[in-house]
Amino acid sequence: MTSKTSTPLLDTIQYPQDLRALKADKLRQVSDELRNCVIQSVSETGGHLSSGLGTVELTVALHYVFDTPNDRLVWDVGHQSYPHKILTGRRNQMPSLRQKGGLSGFPNRGESAYDTFGVGHSSTSISAALGMAVAAKQTGDERHVAAIIGDGALTAGMAFEALNHAGDLDANLLVILNDNDMSISPNVGAMSNYFARVLSSKVYAGMKEGSKKVLSAMPSVWELARRTEEHVKGMVVPGTLFEELGFNYIGPIDGHDIDTLVATLTNLRNLKGPQFLHIVTKKGKGYLPAEENPCTYHGVGQFDIKSGKLASKPTSSPSYTQIFSDWICDMAEQDPKLAAVTPAMREGSGLVDFAKRFPERYFDVGIAEQHAVTFAAGLACEGVHPVVAIYSTFLQRGYDQLIHDVALQNLPVLFAIDRAGIVGPDGATHAGTFDLSYLRCIPNMVIMAAADENECRQMLYTGYQHNGPCAVRYPRGTGLGIKVKQQMAAIPMGKAQAVRKGESIAILSFGSLLSSATAAADVLNASLTNMRFIKPLDEKMILKLADSHQLLVTIEDNTVMGGAGSAVNECLLAHHRNIPVLNLGLPDKFQAHGSRDEVLSEAKLSSSDIIAQIEHFFKHQHYEKHLSLAK
Repeated sequence: MTSKTSTPLLDTIQYPQDLRALKADKLRQVSDELRNCVIQSVSETGGHLSSGLGTVELTVALHYVFDTPNDRLVWDVGHQSYPHKILTGRRNQMPSLRQKGGLSGFPNRGESAYDTFGVGHSSTSISAALGMAVAAKQTGDERHVAAIIGDGALTAGMAFEALNHAGDLDANLLVILNDNDMSISPNVGAMSNYFARVLSSKVYAGMKEGSKKVLSAMPSVWELARRTEEHVKGMVVPGTLFEELGFNYIGPIDGHDIDTLVATLTNLRNLKGPQFLHIVTKKGKGYLPAEENPCTYHGVGQFDIKSGKLASKPTSSPSYTQIFSDWICDMAEQDPKLAAVTPAMREGSGLVDFAKRFPERYFDVGIAEQHAVTFAAGLACEGVHPVVAIYSTFLQRGYDQLIHDVALQNLPVLFAIDRAGIVGPDGATHAGTFDLSYLRCIPNMVIMAAADENECRQMLYTGYQHNGPCAVRYPRGTGLGIKVKQQMAAIPMGKAQAVRKGESIAILSFGSLLSSATAAADVLNASLTNMRFIKPLDEKMILKLADSHQLLVTIEDNTVMGGAGSAVNECLLAHHRNIPVLNLGLPDKFQAHGSRDEVLSEAKLSSSDIIAQIEHFFKHQHYEKHLSLAK
């Protein structure tokens, strides 16, 4: 951590205009204090740390040079936006970060005028910023627009589609590549910083445009000059690709040199057309534990600043992600044709051990979900058996490929869908609340939802044995503490499991809310069925329950619209069963951030809420029935 000074400047900064009132020689002190503030805040609340520490100087420089919020800053993903939040009027709210009713962990348009675009998923910044730049041009607004994107996010095809379009439109757009994956030695850094200042200056830009006009009448001379410029720039910068896309490339420069950042951004602010600034930063900059292990400190819980020790929560059971990790390694031991595919989620999806043990069968395709799905389809065409490990919300980005390239061709690709249902503090951008709805309508798909740890393992095995596309969804976090059987056995396809026999009311539970459903069934003396399969649905079981009960209740941690409950309704309608049905699940709105229990309670999916809703509905149905008979 950096040293403190006797006069904290950060205390005098409420909004960016306060920052811009300072002299430039004070910005280094502001950066040091801002970095300490980020570390302190995240240590208390948890959140994303490494990325934000790497962009402290850039954030200060951007808000110092540009007239925000009139000038637009578009952050990609938003992991790195905590320094931005602190400088834009939200410092005192940082203790509420990612808490229910508090600050979002990502830029959010409803939270601040300085959050110009809501994000959470990767690689959207350039497209959004380009739209803003074109809109400003059409309305005659003299504002600047900058997109800040990381080297990881730049691996997505969407980012290159936007770059290609921006160069073609000749829009006034600044793209800043925050590159924390390359190293830059002091001597190269100094030379590159110098060239960046020169190449971004108005004098150089004016000479360049003027010489084009003069030399254009002399084709051979112009071609020689153009090639000479390319070779000179090529000696110190890797910018040929971006130049070919129509951008004026500047960099790479040291992203922690506040003086160079301010000077270069000031120059770029006055240039017209697409500009591309390449900066080099260090993840976790200024906090040694995060510098040494940026992956661990990418997203963290609470931690002790002095020791760097993460606060551990006692748990008696492994996470569902660990269940998947153990299963895929065990399965790979049995089947040499198994391959694992993930879109840049090795740690999050539980593939660290697999990557070490089976490196030749591990494929991290970068932040490219569409490619991940079609790549897996190609593997399946040639006899390899791919398992795509992916978050529920990230699979949304490969939806067309899932339909067109996998399901339409009925290829044996297993989708291990992590973070299904409520995810808690990450909020709406990461809540896996739609997958049952968007998967259920696709022909050839088999869809399973795990109720506990052992069932998750056996479902993964079942899906792997299926000769067609299959999805197994499981939630974030730990399960119920159910003992996991090492031996793997396939679950009969499309068969539900009777858990409890009761009277009058039958509860059909899909997935991870089985424990809450069990508590409700015990209180209400209701029959309880663990449905296990959303597709194919156990229609025989549903019809049997409909014929022997007065009320059916479906429970799922997916949006009610189009979800598992809707599938039950369709089954009953198709078979002409006239029985009241209560569909419980997530309401038709995006889920706010908060703990999993808080979000479930708000959606009235806690065990007590489930009991209350069933009792109210059942009594109301009986009242209506008796009223009808009386008439």
